[in-house]
Amino acid sequence: MFAVAIAAVTGGTDTVAHLVDTVLLRYTGTTLFLVLLVAAGTGCVGVGAAWLVTMTRFPGVRWLEVVLVLPLAFPAYVLAYAYTFILDHPGIVQTTLRDVTGWGPRDYWFPEIRSVGGAALMLVLVLYPYVYLLARAAFVQQSAGAFLAARALGQTSLQAFWRVSLPMARPAIASGMLLAVMETIADFGTVSYFGVQTFATGIYTSWFSMADRAAAAQLALGLLGFALALALAERISRGQARYHQAGKQHAKMPPTDLRGWKSAAAFALCALPVLLGFLLPVVILVDMGFESEQDIFTRRYLGFLQNSVTLATTAALLTVGAAVCLGFHQRLRPGRASAFAGYVARLGYAVPGGVIAVGLMVPFAAFDNALDAWMRANFEIKTGLLVTGSIWLLVMAYMVRFLAAALGAHEGGQATVHHNMDAAARSLGQGPIGMLRRVHLPILTPSLMTALLIVFVDVMKELPATLIMRPFNYDTLAVQAYRLASDERLEGAAVPSLVIMLAGLLPVLLICRQVRRSG
Repeated sequence: MFAVAIAAVTGGTDTVAHLVDTVLLRYTGTTLFLVLLVAAGTGCVGVGAAWLVTMTRFPGVRWLEVVLVLPLAFPAYVLAYAYTFILDHPGIVQTTLRDVTGWGPRDYWFPEIRSVGGAALMLVLVLYPYVYLLARAAFVQQSAGAFLAARALGQTSLQAFWRVSLPMARPAIASGMLLAVMETIADFGTVSYFGVQTFATGIYTSWFSMADRAAAAQLALGLLGFALALALAERISRGQARYHQAGKQHAKMPPTDLRGWKSAAAFALCALPVLLGFLLPVVILVDMGFESEQDIFTRRYLGFLQNSVTLATTAALLTVGAAVCLGFHQRLRPGRASAFAGYVARLGYAVPGGVIAVGLMVPFAAFDNALDAWMRANFEIKTGLLVTGSIWLLVMAYMVRFLAAALGAHEGGQATVHHNMDAAARSLGQGPIGMLRRVHLPILTPSLMTALLIVFVDVMKELPATLIMRPFNYDTLAVQAYRLASDERLEGAAVPSLVIMLAGLLPVLLICRQVRRSG
């Protein structure tokens, strides 16, 4: 973050003036509009689905309660490729419409998928589970007392939900929407493919197309400020508001049985996000993959798969290892210093991948150039770029981006390790390392495996940082899918996209199992 700020400030006023006169206002307006659309969409879909599966009963509700999480397996850019294939002008939907009606290309209006609205729809379909999961947990944990009291005072079910249940679940809903918004401003693949100009696309264009590092840093600083301002605004809007559950007994909310058209409507409303966000894209991608006649087992594709797995495995192991070290340090030495370290480590998740790429490339490129100049001047040896453009710098970017996810999973498991176990291990002669190896790690194994899986899949799907920082001619499945889609070879893009989706299914299935158990 410091490197981005310094590079932006020292970039000169000419670049800033050029950005203000040309693209900055458009980037700001488009990014803000996209954020508003995604926030509204994920809020409505996530909260509505959570309320229906929690507070009502209708045929299929137990099944829907679990499968509503499945769209999390897809990156938004993969959905963009699938829906463009069927909804664009030469796609099956418009082609069938012209065949049936006899219309020409200019005789009808059809919504443009390659637009801000289309990008927002793709993001809503894959990000609403963030809101759904947190809102569902909040509704399940609410006591029925306040809701039933509102009903006794003459409120309808809808009024009681709006005035009582929804405000009590507001912190969880706001957290889910904030996660969705952070992913939205960090998204590059979807907006780039649809031609939507946001801060994320501006960073990539400035870095590669215009070779203007100062402009990229200034746009990265703007995007970083935008992300942090959103988090701060949500916290300020909450103010000093708190809620307290009166009484010691937790009365579970009695679900309402739906019959007739209400039951059918509830099922349709909950099934629609699953259909559009998972089932239909899977069918489209499988069909596209067969038409492409591409073989995932060719040497070239196996190379892409090997690169992706190597990066994801290395980053997952190092990130989870860092999370264990940091979490164990906080356990051994609680205090302001360790708490501050944990807070800083979590900041990376709020920073888009493109910003992290710029923030690492700028200082390490300066270091490589300075070292090369010094070695030439003193020893006549050319060192070149030792760190910049290496796998290790890319892995460092992944660690910064996803350390928060690993820390969350680690702390969830560490909460089950009672402090008396530490005292018992110490009394039996174990030092800190022995206590970690013989007590903590065996108990934390399930949580650490979950953390490894989450980071692995997040790295497999990460696109902007990989595009900017990958070594020369070192492509991953995500990069290959993006490249083929950019060349309008959508059938070919379906093959790596399906592999990415299958990898993303692993942690989603774990979440589904947890949802079923908690239900």
